[in-house]
Amino acid sequence: MSATVRLTMAQALVRYLDAQKVHDPESDALLPLFGGVFAIFGHGNVAGLGEALYQQRETLPTYRAHNEQAMANAAIAYAKAHMRRRMMAVTTSIGPGATNLVTSAALAHVNRLPVLLLPGDVFMSRAPDPVLQQLEDFGDGTVSVNDCLRPVSCYFDRIVKPEQLLTALPRAMRVLTDPAMCGPVTLALPQDVQTEAYDWPVTFFEDHLHTLRKTTAAAEEIATAAQALRDAKRPVLIAGGGVLYAQASATLRHFAETHGVPVAETQAGKGALPWNHALQLGPAGVCGSSAANELLAEADLVLAVGTRLQDFTTGSNALYNRARIVTLNVNAYDALKGGHLEMLADARLGLEALSTALSGWQSDMAWRQHAERGADQWRAVVDGITGRHELPAGTLPYDGEIIGAVQRSNPDSTRNDIVVCAAGTLPAELEKLWRTETPGGYHMEYGYSCMGYEIAGGLGVKMAKPDRDVIVMLGDGSYLMLNAEIATSVMLGHKLIVIVLDNRGFGCINRLQQACGGAPFNNMLDDCLHGPDGVPTIDFAAHARAMGAQAEHVGGIAELEQALVRARAATRTYLISIDTDHRRTTEEGGCWWEVAVPEVSPRETVRQARRDYEIAKQKQRHDGGTP
Repeated sequence: MSATVRLTMAQALVRYLDAQKVHDPESDALLPLFGGVFAIFGHGNVAGLGEALYQQRETLPTYRAHNEQAMANAAIAYAKAHMRRRMMAVTTSIGPGATNLVTSAALAHVNRLPVLLLPGDVFMSRAPDPVLQQLEDFGDGTVSVNDCLRPVSCYFDRIVKPEQLLTALPRAMRVLTDPAMCGPVTLALPQDVQTEAYDWPVTFFEDHLHTLRKTTAAAEEIATAAQALRDAKRPVLIAGGGVLYAQASATLRHFAETHGVPVAETQAGKGALPWNHALQLGPAGVCGSSAANELLAEADLVLAVGTRLQDFTTGSNALYNRARIVTLNVNAYDALKGGHLEMLADARLGLEALSTALSGWQSDMAWRQHAERGADQWRAVVDGITGRHELPAGTLPYDGEIIGAVQRSNPDSTRNDIVVCAAGTLPAELEKLWRTETPGGYHMEYGYSCMGYEIAGGLGVKMAKPDRDVIVMLGDGSYLMLNAEIATSVMLGHKLIVIVLDNRGFGCINRLQQACGGAPFNNMLDDCLHGPDGVPTIDFAAHARAMGAQAEHVGGIAELEQALVRARAATRTYLISIDTDHRRTTEEGGCWWEVAVPEVSPRETVRQARRDYEIAKQKQRHDGGTP
């Protein structure tokens, strides 16, 4: 008879998590799969799971945060910074603690990132029903607020008996570590069941090494894709996040150089090829470079590697509407977006196989030279924008000039800095203008474009990469949504450099509103309803100091550069706020993006925008990738 150990459900859960390991190729060592557990305790998890975490605290650290959504965002960022090879768990109480996880679960799901969510749940015994914070469904007695997490989880389970962990936990690990299935996992933990004991097999808690599976493409798929490339005259490769997660940057570079295929990148794939590579066209699509979008518009074949092909990358399916699309993706759902010309494979293995099948083939030399000229011209554009040191008197800087100052403040910025951002105007400006030579040097959450991700995400990145400078850039709108993890970063000793670009409102959506014919309304603070005292003047530096950070407000680019010297030398989180011009953006690059405009309006500006919209929609493809 096999040996057993008597533990509560919560103790077994924590001990099992602590036993999960992963191989680190850099150190050639086994590391814990879980870097720790973020926890905000309440009556639904403090007695059961809290006691279990305390017992395991030496090997599985528990981190306290200030907001459930923020700590989940930090955990997701930690996984992204580790290229999905390490991750974290998150536990909350029942009620608002649990529902605060819904946004983060959706964020992780959209971005294909692993996080283990462990919300407390109501009593399975129902003896004290209804308990504090319990939602009662009048038509279904089995429902709790945790059921809100079902549609935004890749795997969901409610543990109503301790021994269910024996099957639930291996299933959860499979989803969290599988490249194709990867996403958020929710295990709802009723508070009484957390404390119930069971005699567990000792073998259940033995160290388990997770080998991340790599899918190889079928021979016929490789042959078909290779023939499509051989037939092409003007191919372009789009590198998505799957290239980074597969650690395929060197393979991508070899493929591009061997076959003369220029490379554009997505938000998630930026950094897969160094910014200064001759065939690096820059970003594709709505936030794209002039070089990438020009060549994509001319392309007769697009090889989409590790990308979801969302609308910002495809220009709402109007940018490269004459090209065949070949997809190389580990996820079958994403691979289908190529119009049935697909390779279902890991990015590295897929590119290697495709390169072998293309032995001796290169794209036309004229096309390659055209791409290299365009890439050089784009780099010159970026130089001109980011190199501005001085502005005319009375002129507020805009995001592009601030990005330049940040990168100038560190001679090794392109190799050592990690920039973190998520929403607003900055994602477009950073994708165009931020330069990185290092995979992971650009950390953008733009699948869900979640305002408020930035500071919490920066904390997670710093926890994953403590030796790198983590630069969090965000607007005043995002800062006001979620900023409490500044205090957490100070408490944990994980220094961030936070730069708040204050344009006094939601400048990005204000410009979009007007581009669609609308009047400025309810976006900039000056265009909102307000009381007799007017709109507030917010001192972001004072606010950050109140949370324990060092901080200052600067008056322009020269002062910003001086402040950045102090920020880089500081030993704890340092915030710099600066006033910016919400009207100025980088005009170069970009393409059409579909935002529906009202078909009927009393305003002529809206009616004209609708006419322009209907013309633009005629360029959209509806064939799934086969022209």
